[in-house]
Amino acid sequence: MKLSQFKFNLPEEQVALYPHSSERVLKRADGSEQKFTVVRRDEGRLMVVHRKSGKIDMFKGDITDKPKEEDYIRFRDVLDYFGEGDTFIFNDTKVFPARLYGTKEKTDAKIEVFLLRELNAEMRLWDVLVEPARKIRIGNKLFFDESGTMVAEVIDNTTSRGRTLRFLYDCDHEEFKRELFALGEAPLPRYIIDNRPKEEGEEFAHATADDLENFQSVFAKNEGAVSAPGTNIHFSEHMMKMMEIKGLKSAFVTLHCGLGSFHDIEVEDLTKHKMDSEEMHINAEACEIVNKTKLGGHKLCAVGASVVKACESSVGTDGLLKEYDGWTNKFIFPPYNFGLADSMLVNFYHPYSVLLMETAAFGGYDLIMEAYDLAVKNGYMFGSFGDSMLILND
Repeated sequence: MKLSQFKFNLPEEQVALYPHSSERVLKRADGSEQKFTVVRRDEGRLMVVHRKSGKIDMFKGDITDKPKEEDYIRFRDVLDYFGEGDTFIFNDTKVFPARLYGTKEKTDAKIEVFLLRELNAEMRLWDVLVEPARKIRIGNKLFFDESGTMVAEVIDNTTSRGRTLRFLYDCDHEEFKRELFALGEAPLPRYIIDNRPKEEGEEFAHATADDLENFQSVFAKNEGAVSAPGTNIHFSEHMMKMMEIKGLKSAFVTLHCGLGSFHDIEVEDLTKHKMDSEEMHINAEACEIVNKTKLGGHKLCAVGASVVKACESSVGTDGLLKEYDGWTNKFIFPPYNFGLADSMLVNFYHPYSVLLMETAAFGGYDLIMEAYDLAVKNGYMFGSFGDSMLILND
């Protein structure tokens, strides 16, 4: 397929810059009121797409008048579409505070450093992105705290914005990482952080203290991601408990989400696009749960594009999940024959996004683009903090 086939008009106001939340009013004994906002992971909208029949559901019942917000299917309602013995496959990667702000030596120019991955623990070497890149050259020293104890030296250029840093911090590795991460912020995507308001006098917008918790799933376990597996963050602790009560099973795979899903595609012919590699791990326990579910004729729901990618990178020719420790750069776009999951839960994403392409491959191009058109017209929110879509095989 061609890149241009994934173009659609997305209004700026429909890109979610903050997680789903609800207004609450606290009434005091003296009659006064206090309004406050509470984050509700599972209260976003859910669109349900039936890929065989072509039916698209947005509302809980028949709507004759203009729909109200309470008429829409909510994310927490996803459990109603599954029964005892069915399995959800989650990504348990854990996001670390990868975005740091500091200054360049001598000039005190403000810079942003985005940690990608640790290259060598003993030498404190990290692969990073820098902004503004034109100011950061080999040999420069960068300072990240007022005391001057957390310092890094640029030792290599890797790409136009990529650099290799050596942190000059003399202590054991665990202490170093604690101190480094204490200076970092939640690695919100550029489309979020660049469109949030900046504090007066600041060159960059900053993530809030709550963002690292909100941009993280409640079951996050294995540290290594610089972007959240978006759909996974909508599951609340209450939903996870309700799954247990209902007899639904959970299987956990690990794919450390990188920035590849946010890179612009620069070729019209999608077969020529190359994805960044991402580290992934699938253990025996996950394989046992998933394969038992499939062989038993129950539903398998892949939660998020990262889970679909991980599963399709490790499924065997027999249609069963295999153990895996390594990397994947799989790029899924239509047409594609999926080998494992029969349903998919995913967010709504931007035009030209590789995540949209994977969704279209799973649900069918024409049906998914019709669903996206409905989502735009009905005010659904897009992006990691946005609304979601459930694709069922019926």
